Amino acid sequence: MNDIKKLMSDSPIVRWSVLLFISLTMFANYYFYDAISPLKSIVQEKLLWTSSDYGFFMSAYSISNVFLFMAVIGGVILDKLGIRITGFMFTIFMVLGSALTAYGASDTYLSGGPGFHLMSSFLTSYSPSLKMMSLGFLFFGLGAETSIVVFTKAIVKWFKGKELALALGMNLSFGRLGQAAAMIVSPKLADPQGDWTLAIWFGTLLLFIGFLTFLGYMFFDARLDKQVKINVMDETDVFRMSDLGKILSNRSFIYIALLCVTFYSAVFPFIKYAPDLLSNKFGMSVEKAGWIVSILPFGTILFTPLFGTFTDRRGKSATLMIYGSVLLVVVHLMFSLTRINPYIPMFLLGVAFSLIPAAMWPSVTKLVDEKRLGSAYGLMFSIQNIGLWAFPLLIGLVLDKSNPDVTPEAIKNGSMVYDYTNPILMLAFMGVLGVFFAILLKRDDKVSGFGLELPNIKK
Repeated sequence: MNDIKKLMSDSPIVRWSVLLFISLTMFANYYFYDAISPLKSIVQEKLLWTSSDYGFFMSAYSISNVFLFMAVIGGVILDKLGIRITGFMFTIFMVLGSALTAYGASDTYLSGGPGFHLMSSFLTSYSPSLKMMSLGFLFFGLGAETSIVVFTKAIVKWFKGKELALALGMNLSFGRLGQAAAMIVSPKLADPQGDWTLAIWFGTLLLFIGFLTFLGYMFFDARLDKQVKINVMDETDVFRMSDLGKILSNRSFIYIALLCVTFYSAVFPFIKYAPDLLSNKFGMSVEKAGWIVSILPFGTILFTPLFGTFTDRRGKSATLMIYGSVLLVVVHLMFSLTRINPYIPMFLLGVAFSLIPAAMWPSVTKLVDEKRLGSAYGLMFSIQNIGLWAFPLLIGLVLDKSNPDVTPEAIKNGSMVYDYTNPILMLAFMGVLGVFFAILLKRDDKVSGFGLELPNIKK
């Protein structure tokens, strides 16, 4: 019995060091995801894109996960092959996809570099830059979503029965810090008069560094696996494809997945347009708009671990999901229907963006057996990606339809601005749906007895 207790994961220093390795990769992942968000006006000016083109590019991130079910497949691969092999493969996809995205915007490519003539030979109504950058962002998304599933299962592996929600919250905080850094650093690196693509290449460099830190994690993971196999692992307890049906038959899991897609559809696509919204509605510079949007991830850096600690020790996860969804609706109504100081709704969105993840992701471990966690998280991420694919497109389309006479040239010379009222009201409606699913989840928990309202730490 004494040997069973002496696992590496029982050492606070080791498991929190492991979390740091994972979280640095998470930082790079989130940085690149939003590296182009504060540059919408520059991208449209330099590459002659419309808002619909911009929305198409952003939605490319989720194409493989929505139409090819790659997040689900990645989760199954994770449960079959383990954290190290799966993580290694999909972090490489992130690096390669980011490099391809940056290349598609570069002068080398636009001057007729490799791939330019191929991309010019089909779908000629779309620019070669849009097609190459979208292809790169597609590959990045393929790697990024499954990598997050890998990181989540890795944290559960090291922290289950301990400070799980806090650890997941800290990992998310590193991701949000990457978002904040992108909002602040990208406008500084993107020189409108020079090589603005440096902002994208810098994100690629960070992803390569993140790949190296994941290699560091793999060393610790291999050593823990040796201990676990000796002590407690049941080699017959392996994942089977039929387990997917068991996951989908869980009503609480369905509610939490639907809450996931509605909530994140109203947040991540919003962030893609938020700097441009602030520039158009409040006349802010690109840099100032990026600073204000960074309030959102900076807020989550503070509040996500705080709420995670609360759910670890006090529970109430289902209740917190209701509060976060209600707050999301309030925020989008403030952005769409008022001219209140944007610092206020952005701060409140940061609080909402902390409440939901801190309560949601640890709750899945109560709904699904650990051997099925990779597949369960993969299913959730695939469902979530439906929104991450559809809503950047929808926002861009609604924005163009609501502002038929607005052009990038008119925006640049200050004669016209985009009216974002209709797109943001659409996101507020998604928040309303989130409230509905959160209430259903809490009601079902009283019947199912999964214990979503109970603390995560086992005493």
